[in-house]
Amino acid sequence: MGVIRSAFTFMLGAMSGAYIAQSYHVPNIRKHYKHGCVMAKRVEEAYRKPEIKQNHIYNEEAASTE
Repeated sequence: MGVIRSAFTFMLGAMSGAYIAQSYHVPNIRKHYKHGCVMAKRVEEAYRKPEIKQNHIYNEEAASTE
């Protein structure tokens, strides 16, 4: 009984999804997802803390002790 119920639910969902996609203007989710990732990357790069060069600090300390 569980297999038939699962198959019926899957077929009902597939058929209603196909009907909705053909009858209505459904937005492209993949396009919105990619655009959101690009925007998040830009924000991250804009507000990222500057990197501290560790080798530069150690070289100055070594030069001052000599």
